[in-house]
Amino acid sequence: MNYDVIVIGAGPAGLFAAYEITRKSDLKVCIVEMGKDVKNRTCPMEITDICTKCKPCNIMCGIGGAGGLSDGTLNLRPDIGGNLEEFISKKEAWQLIKDVDKIYLDHGTPNKLYEASKVEEKELSRLAASAGTQFIQIPQRHIGSDFTPQVIESISKNLLDNGVKFMMKTSVKDILDSKIKLSNNKTMNSKYILATPGRSGAPWLVEQATKLGLRIRHGAIDVGVRVEVPSIVMEPVCTINRDPKFHIITPTYDDLIRTFCVNHQGFVVKEVYEDYIGVNGHSLRDEQSINTNFAFLTKIELTEPMENSTIYGETIAKTATTLGGGNPLIQRLGDLRRGRRSTWDRINRGHITPTMKNVTPGDVSMVMPHRIVTNILEGLDKLDKTIPGVASDSTLLYAPEIKFYAMRVEVGRSMETSVPNLFVAGDGAGVSRGLIVASATGILAAKGILAKEGIKSV
Repeated sequence: MNYDVIVIGAGPAGLFAAYEITRKSDLKVCIVEMGKDVKNRTCPMEITDICTKCKPCNIMCGIGGAGGLSDGTLNLRPDIGGNLEEFISKKEAWQLIKDVDKIYLDHGTPNKLYEASKVEEKELSRLAASAGTQFIQIPQRHIGSDFTPQVIESISKNLLDNGVKFMMKTSVKDILDSKIKLSNNKTMNSKYILATPGRSGAPWLVEQATKLGLRIRHGAIDVGVRVEVPSIVMEPVCTINRDPKFHIITPTYDDLIRTFCVNHQGFVVKEVYEDYIGVNGHSLRDEQSINTNFAFLTKIELTEPMENSTIYGETIAKTATTLGGGNPLIQRLGDLRRGRRSTWDRINRGHITPTMKNVTPGDVSMVMPHRIVTNILEGLDKLDKTIPGVASDSTLLYAPEIKFYAMRVEVGRSMETSVPNLFVAGDGAGVSRGLIVASATGILAAKGILAKEGIKSV
């Protein structure tokens, strides 16, 4: 069967693109997805062991993409998780964020908005600034890892009801002229092709972009650890902002290190990939721990002669996997300061009980470059002046936490590439780095397709 639009990937960018197209036109849309339906992606393990026995494709692929099994924190700013103002005006960007937020709300996202009052924001910003730290205020909603699949399922059901065809467990081998070739060598014709493969499909999209002659460039990666502290330590800040963002310039190297993905009363979890492991964090609405965790990351950009930051990050992750015997490393901050490996005895004598047990006590400095370790130590000491207690000797560090971002495909406001009628959107194309902006770029691509059909999308 021929389609008007084929969307490759059912992550937030692909879903929201299809959503926009079907509510504004009668175009026939097919979404091709290599993973499973979101309701079949749930992990059978306990939350403390989540993802330890799931196949990587189940973590990163399927309806909802990587965000389908995330904690569902929605950062409602156009410059967080990407920057929409690279493509559209500031006014348009903020309106698009409102449009995306409304769709999420319509499909079950809680109405509660985490946003500091002007007084709270001013006081926290003043306290952070006095310590040489910047607090980034972000309006946020929190769905919860246990409810995010329900929101995604509601959106996908809406698409099915509006005639969108889903081809599940189907991989795309190649993008051709007005068609795609599947892994079984069958082809599908379409007037428009929208590639939204997500982070798991980013390497595939690079191959396609190279073959098609698209303009692409390497992006940065974030390298660091996941920090775990007692929830009471983070309580004063997390009541102001659910996922507080702090940017810190470190004294020795003048690098930016930042907090990311704060999971208040959440759980540290393992991410299993084909050749290495990593760590992440989840937080639920119906189950809480006594700890809070957050990523603490340094941005790394490479130049000559090595520009591929992804290969560099994978090298770090593979080293950690080797030293951890297939599990992430865990180390007390006090042990890292003193240059010694942590042991279970030392960890158990501390006042923080790890929420993830499948870890190996070790030495983060054996995995991370000296520059990153220095940034972690100096950054936590600075953050401690704003959030007392985060830099105690008992604070736990899990490694590695690495955020890989795709190579950037060069596009304009319509998300159309230099190949006519070929569009891209989302994290896999390097134009976003989070749920909200990924969703928004999907809508921008949809608007671009509708415009070529002479359909105005307001």
